[in-house]
Amino acid sequence: MTVAERIDMPESAQDSIDKGRRLIRLDDGGLSLSERLATRFRHLIWRTPLHRLRLRGKFPLKLVAVPSDPIPGDRTRGTSLLEGRALYHGQEIALADLDFAALDVSPGLAKYLQSFEWLRDLASAGSRSEIVPIAEALMRNWLETHSGKVAESAWRPDMWGQRVLLWTSYAPLILSSDDLVYRSAVLNTLARGARHLDRAAPKESPGLTQVRAWAGITGAGLLVQGGEPRVARGEAGLERALSQTLTADGGIICRSPIAQLDLVETLGMLRAAYDARAMEFPVAFQSALSFAVPALLGVTLGDGGLSSWQGGPPIPGRRIAAAIEATGHRALPLRQARDWGYQRMAAGDTVLVVDGAPPPSMRLETGGCASTLGFELSHGPHRIVVNCGGAGGTALPKSFADGLRTTAAHSTLTVADSNSTALNPDGSLGRGVVEVELSRAERNGVSRLTASHDGYVQRYGFVHKRQLGLSEDGDELRGEDVLLPGGRGKSDGAAFAVRFHLGADVDVTPTADNMGALLKMDGGPAWHFRCRGTGLMIDDSVWIDEKSRLCKTKQLVLAGEAAPGGTTIGWLFRRAG
Repeated sequence: MTVAERIDMPESAQDSIDKGRRLIRLDDGGLSLSERLATRFRHLIWRTPLHRLRLRGKFPLKLVAVPSDPIPGDRTRGTSLLEGRALYHGQEIALADLDFAALDVSPGLAKYLQSFEWLRDLASAGSRSEIVPIAEALMRNWLETHSGKVAESAWRPDMWGQRVLLWTSYAPLILSSDDLVYRSAVLNTLARGARHLDRAAPKESPGLTQVRAWAGITGAGLLVQGGEPRVARGEAGLERALSQTLTADGGIICRSPIAQLDLVETLGMLRAAYDARAMEFPVAFQSALSFAVPALLGVTLGDGGLSSWQGGPPIPGRRIAAAIEATGHRALPLRQARDWGYQRMAAGDTVLVVDGAPPPSMRLETGGCASTLGFELSHGPHRIVVNCGGAGGTALPKSFADGLRTTAAHSTLTVADSNSTALNPDGSLGRGVVEVELSRAERNGVSRLTASHDGYVQRYGFVHKRQLGLSEDGDELRGEDVLLPGGRGKSDGAAFAVRFHLGADVDVTPTADNMGALLKMDGGPAWHFRCRGTGLMIDDSVWIDEKSRLCKTKQLVLAGEAAPGGTTIGWLFRRAG
């Protein structure tokens, strides 16, 4: 079914999923030792004289065209660069102290600097006469360290894919010098980077890295002098990479909304390269975007920004809107990404996004989270229920960052204060949820979703089942969390906790009977919360905002002891007035 056909369907049909639909996580055991060694060996080869010989070729004298970057920069970060500091999600480094040979900063800030993403921020902050000297100085600094030395930190295929598109888009900032030696070094390094991608891209596993690498090859073929023979091969490789990276409903296989946004932005920038050459954007890429854009919109909330899943922060709506504009595609949010796994329920001004699928494959080491059956809830621009967010790109301690990936950091149920899917020390996801059973329907004006997972069956003998019902006007969300005996072994009972992490601007006041609370938001309507089956506790929580700042918040906690035969906890969010 195409996206257009899906949009034309009545909402009741869009909300229908056959009862008993099962989503299975392949228990692949992760990457084998031989696969890890093969990857490491490929990266070691990059450092050899043989690989450096392979990167030799004709020196390009110019770019064939200069595309316009369709993704706007961050003016705050750009102003910081003008003032001599690189700023990224609360971290900073003085440009005078920047040494690419010994870049002792967080992975997020290192990627920001190495990928040259800062070019778009700098371009948004001042006049050309102000920003060119800074851009050239940083480029010279990078070239001195990395132009002649192929190292994994700077020559990763995804990094070079980004760099090709950014260097060509901001050529007026980095190639306006009268120093012919410097200009030649930039162009020659760009050509060598493209040759590196020619060899590295086919060996990458499906995912964002491979998509970016092939996009870089295609972009270099379009924009770098002498690269025309590369275009057809780049297009074929990118088409193949997209078919392997996107699920049938348009979501990226690692299930990360941030990676989904990066993929959409990458294709938007590549589209700008085709526009600069007055060439038609390939149909295969347009088709991929026609599915990827609705899937991306499907995980946005009422403020237009991303909900927080798989370690991602709540990216603001303006960046999402810019990415969509860059693609040239208009679409409605995808309500049910059955393969990607996110379910969207919307009525009135209320939006609910639910993680309705098993976690990503063990082979996809993306810092994924044990978030199955968690949800985020918004009303208009106000986020009422959230997940704690992710530490990707921040300088938070590893122990704290790992805590943000746990089941308890998401608005769902935990058993015995444990994760529904294990988090391995190397950052990958281990064993846990294998199967999610899902059904969804529209009945009597209420959108209903029922889902269950088996993440606690082997250890505690319980299946977690969650039922959600959103009223036709969006003013009421009823839910029920059930622990059902499951598996071969008999359950002895276990402690449980259902958590609802509240948005940063939500003020909570408990009721006298400790079975409910009043939720107030500045500039928004109040909401009542009620529960049955156990009492309500209000505890401290945290939330990582769009600038990766740690905000102190509150959480509603429904805790108790499940009997061997199971237990049922009911709850309700209702708009007041």
